[in-house]
Amino acid sequence: MIARLIDKLVFGFILVIALQLPQLADHYQQFLSGLYESTRWQVEGYEATAKEYHYVDVDAMIARHQQNEEPSVRADAEQKVQTLALYKALTQGVAIFNTGNLFEKTAYMFNPVRFDYLEKTISNFKPGIPLTSSGIGFGVLVALVVHYLGSIPFILWARRNKRLKTSP
Repeated sequence: MIARLIDKLVFGFILVIALQLPQLADHYQQFLSGLYESTRWQVEGYEATAKEYHYVDVDAMIARHQQNEEPSVRADAEQKVQTLALYKALTQGVAIFNTGNLFEKTAYMFNPVRFDYLEKTISNFKPGIPLTSSGIGFGVLVALVVHYLGSIPFILWARRNKRLKTSP
């Protein structure tokens, strides 16, 4: 009886934790969207500068700046290259969060490459309960899978003990 109560409490705890993932995904999407918009604004500025000074595109302007004699101009060109790479990565992330399912979003969030984004999101995260059926369904499904996987060793141990007691 106590074991069943503990089992239900553990499942309840796992469910509450799993229900936070959709909420965390929403917060993460807001963070990612803000970073994307800021980076997009920078990239648009690079494009306007390239157009104003008659470069074919931003890449041509950056290539020219990377060959400049002035170290600060070359360093600025490298920063622009990094910003363009970030913009490309953020574009892919925003697309995942706009069209992907919760499993794809969770995989994106928990990728070790973007762990610093997750830390920043978690620092402002407030726990809650998702208000969407997909969020609740995701939480319940994850809780059931984690609970079952966590229970397998105990189930096997109990079966082994039962076999040992019933065998002569």
